[in-house]
Amino acid sequence: MHMRHATFVAALVALSAALGAGPAISQTCPGSGTPLTYPVAKKVDQTDTYFGTTIADPYRWLEDANSAETKAWVDAENQVTQAYLATIPQRAAIRQRLTQLWNYERYSVPFREGGRYFYSRNDGLQNQAVLYTMTSLTDTPRLLLDPNTLAADGTVALAGIAVSPDGKLLAYSTAASGSDWNEIKVRDVATGKDLADHIKWVKFSETAWTRDGKGFFYSRYDEPKEATKLADVNYFQKLYYHKLGTPQDADVLVYDRPDEKEWGFGAATTDDGRYLIVTATKGTAHKYRVFYKDLTQPNAKVQPLIDNFDAAYEFVDNVGPVFYFVTDRNAPRQRIVAIDTRRPQEVNWKSIVPESDRTLVAAHLVGDRLIAEYLADARSAVRIVDLKGKPVREVALPGIGSVGGFTGKRGDKETFFSYTGFTTPTTIYRLDMKTGTSTVFRQPKVQFDPNDYETRQQFFTSRDGTRVPMFIVSKKGLKMDGNNPTYLYGYGGFNISLTPAFSPANLAWMEMGGVYAVANLRGGGEYGEAWHEAGTKLKKQNVFDDFIGAAEWLVANKVTSPAKLAIGGGSNGGLLVGAAMTQRPELFAAAIPQVGVMDMLRFHKFTIGWAWTSDYGSSENPDEFKALVKYSPLHNLKAGTCYPATMITTADHDDRVVPAHSFKFAATAQAAQAGPNPVIIRIDTKAGHGAGKPTSKQIEEVADRWGFLTKALNVDVAPTVAGGSE
Repeated sequence: MHMRHATFVAALVALSAALGAGPAISQTCPGSGTPLTYPVAKKVDQTDTYFGTTIADPYRWLEDANSAETKAWVDAENQVTQAYLATIPQRAAIRQRLTQLWNYERYSVPFREGGRYFYSRNDGLQNQAVLYTMTSLTDTPRLLLDPNTLAADGTVALAGIAVSPDGKLLAYSTAASGSDWNEIKVRDVATGKDLADHIKWVKFSETAWTRDGKGFFYSRYDEPKEATKLADVNYFQKLYYHKLGTPQDADVLVYDRPDEKEWGFGAATTDDGRYLIVTATKGTAHKYRVFYKDLTQPNAKVQPLIDNFDAAYEFVDNVGPVFYFVTDRNAPRQRIVAIDTRRPQEVNWKSIVPESDRTLVAAHLVGDRLIAEYLADARSAVRIVDLKGKPVREVALPGIGSVGGFTGKRGDKETFFSYTGFTTPTTIYRLDMKTGTSTVFRQPKVQFDPNDYETRQQFFTSRDGTRVPMFIVSKKGLKMDGNNPTYLYGYGGFNISLTPAFSPANLAWMEMGGVYAVANLRGGGEYGEAWHEAGTKLKKQNVFDDFIGAAEWLVANKVTSPAKLAIGGGSNGGLLVGAAMTQRPELFAAAIPQVGVMDMLRFHKFTIGWAWTSDYGSSENPDEFKALVKYSPLHNLKAGTCYPATMITTADHDDRVVPAHSFKFAATAQAAQAGPNPVIIRIDTKAGHGAGKPTSKQIEEVADRWGFLTKALNVDVAPTVAGGSE
């Protein structure tokens, strides 16, 4: 969707008016009630010029999260929000029912190292899952690490774990208050005591042990300034080796690229201990370089194997000097190739599993077999082949759902995987690699009957004729009368696929008669790299067209109506919601953009935002600027417009998408809103982008979300709380 020059200039004139440079548009808005009174947000005379076009940014001061003015505005906004939410009668019952539904055992997929099993378990309402170990599947699990003891309010989370090959040491990463910054410590598995090792300023890193268990590789950035560590741009990641028992300042620099500030490095060591695999990334593009180092040679250098960012290369495993990769090189839906490091030229690559009509998303080498995970129309399928690619079997799955796990080693006789669906709580299975038999290892019990619900997949046609899938989940016997309160969720970016998954939050919504819909938009990875690229940069509008197309299908087929339709999404999905509500405000009754990227002209100036230019483009490029300014949620709010009831959510420790995005969008939307629909912003404290968020905070946020929607969509049904009050 491209504008001619004159139309583009006209749009910019309207844009200037929206930002306070012109009169408001007179418009009659539906709805009843008194508009909320919002905190006064001053406007400053801040403008930026992009290729001859001047753009106002009157709330630039809100980018400084540490200023007294911003803190005062945040406090005032939270008072308005909490006062509004307190008036919603169903909210208390929703919170109680969510607490009941959330109170079920949740397990991670076990893995085996050094003759021991490791997995995590949450007994239900614990803020953080607890790590356990055991020597056999019939052994009584022993608590190894309880993150709930690291902070009284549960805001320190376990961000990653790596066990030494002998199973004796655990390297674990922690994140505080939802920040992306991690610290690594080492625990003795036998005693449960921590060693003195303490690694800081780690971010976006793997932890890879050497086979002798004497140390590990990790990635870090230089120490930032304390006051601005949650906002400063992250460049020049470096790969280090840490030897146990030594201070961090003695760690050995293994690889860096001072000539390439945007390169990042992920480390893995092969199970045979021979090689270090270094995957170089540049931003969030799924195009990598691969380097390796022979760890058996003391003075071996890191040398290139694939030395250009031409495609994705996910290392699977090695058989001696032969490396197996999942790649989309000449295969948009991915394939498995074998590369012999002695003859690494592409002409010598062997195609083990060729590209198919399904999207290959991951592969694992276990028991001398390759386990290939696929997506077929956004639902999982699993196939096992031998090392030459000859089919062995398909892994039977219970229905429309998603799988994960399948880790292990070449000599293992078993592996474990998870299976989940929209109405199937995550169940853990053990797969016997010899017989192909799957047996339940852990299965949770949740207080609901899955037979009361149904999942269907619907395909609709987007604006340009593209066929797009959507999952629709609800109670059985849904009446197609247009009166069903519906929550449409989407993401559409960064090659990420939205697949079926169980959520107590969504179950609570459906118990109240709500419909939960998930649209598999372009920009995601559901159909491979071509599907992803069709929703990037100058084609990003396709993503919004797909989402709007999903909403129009739901309305046209009387699943719901605009008065009963809400949209939601987080991060890139928050951008999606912001774009949809500014492009088609009349189509939705409510919008919940969560931790969204709202300022598409300045996102690259904070923390890791520069990395997203591979998907979004940059305002520093003239053609990409024109595309960005046409859909940037912040810059397309128009004064005097009837926007849906809107609850923006963010958090004070979000250093992925800094809260300035949501702050500026909220201030602008509140000034622009015509009529009584509320525009509120919910600003969480001691929380970040979402990873590691304590159970208690998740329940509070979801209760506020569904409570907000009961009022916005006129839902008068309160959830049934089993056994009365908590």
